[in-house]
Amino acid sequence: MPSPLPGMGPYLEHPRSWPNFRHRLITAIAVSLGPQVRPKYRVVVEEAIYQTEGQDSLLVGIPDVTIAKASDRPVQTQAAVASAQPILVDLPMPEVIRQGYLEVQDVATSEVVTVVEVLSPTNKRPGEGRRTYEAKRQTVLASATNLVEIDLLRQWPPVVQLPDAVKTHYRILVSDSATRPRASLYAFNLPQPIPAFPLPLREGDAEPVLAMQTLLGQIYDESGYDLVIDYGQEPVPPLPEADMAWLMEWRAAR
Repeated sequence: MPSPLPGMGPYLEHPRSWPNFRHRLITAIAVSLGPQVRPKYRVVVEEAIYQTEGQDSLLVGIPDVTIAKASDRPVQTQAAVASAQPILVDLPMPEVIRQGYLEVQDVATSEVVTVVEVLSPTNKRPGEGRRTYEAKRQTVLASATNLVEIDLLRQWPPVVQLPDAVKTHYRILVSDSATRPRASLYAFNLPQPIPAFPLPLREGDAEPVLAMQTLLGQIYDESGYDLVIDYGQEPVPPLPEADMAWLMEWRAAR
């Protein structure tokens, strides 16, 4: 069954649900766009690799001390050297995170025309992952490539700079290279359906439409989220008081 909520369900943001949902959303977008952009363009799922230490920082460098082959110098015995008792500590270990994104490529030239990003916690959480993503983002914005950035996570500060008057749970940024620095921002909140939007290609080409709410409904049904989500529980991350009041009204009306 499709999601009973009218828009982006906050329960899909739970750390246990989000990786599967994001993966399926990227695939669903690729499947939806493919027939709409043929035969001039093709949609390719690519992979970005982030190396982080824990959840925050990039681990780059060489060791301060290396162990070489032993020399022929005499070895001190245990009796000659007092042995200190060590303290056990936990070291931050490097973690390699692989994340998918989409490219719309010109079939004739293999040039990347449009990049579609579905933001993840690694992209948004303050730290090296966010800085790496922002650097990639700036590279795209400085090029002739269009950028579509889909942010369906309430947690952490938005990547796009918003006007002070705009307070929104979710947002979709569409940056057509032909109209930069001006871009289109689709801002929406919990009670609202995810808006459909046209995806920019090369100037003069017909723009395919991404029906995001339809895709979410398909993913919800295919993944069986109705079998595992308990709508009687509070969402994770938690909702502010006013939004929780709306959710309770929605529960009562079911």
